[in-house]
Amino acid sequence: MTAARTTGAAHTADGGEVPEDRTAADSGPPRGSARAAAHDTVAAVVRQWRTVRPDIDTRPMEIIGRVNRCAALLQQAEDAPLRHAGLTKPEFDVLGTLRRTDHELTPGELARETFSSGAAVTKRLKHLGERGLVERRGDDRDRRVAHVRLTDAGRELVDSLLPEQLAYESAALSGLDEARQDELAGILGELLIQLEGRLGGPRG
Repeated sequence: MTAARTTGAAHTADGGEVPEDRTAADSGPPRGSARAAAHDTVAAVVRQWRTVRPDIDTRPMEIIGRVNRCAALLQQAEDAPLRHAGLTKPEFDVLGTLRRTDHELTPGELARETFSSGAAVTKRLKHLGERGLVERRGDDRDRRVAHVRLTDAGRELVDSLLPEQLAYESAALSGLDEARQDELAGILGELLIQLEGRLGGPRG
């Protein structure tokens, strides 16, 4: 049932009446390739907003809401193997950064690489150091600077966890074929570049 039929004739922000065909289209399921998502949780929220506020454009909600919901669900999948290892996702990000760069990094460099604050990285390094997964050494020329590297135990842990984590992620994306995954990666990459240019910064 369209918004016009449940609330009377819809109106625009300036008080004009919205044409019935436009109202019906706006109140219907997502268009084009998004039609398959007509029954997801975000679609239900969007339909409710269109009913009570048919004058607003819900397209940003349809995108951002789904990105946020997917991120939350994917995070659960990613966290499963990490919980078994007693790690948080941010801690694994630190270990993974040291592994992929394959050399020592300062806490400041780790903060930039993981989009985190310096205080957050310091806390993570303390916990990882207590577990024997990373070790720090002082700089030969500046005592204020520390250099962090993986221990053998830290390297082995990352190498054992990464395939398992990627398997979880692959399973989560298995409903999309490779072409759709490539298309999605490209679109998200474009959006990320735009957002990082305007909103990028430490995430905590």
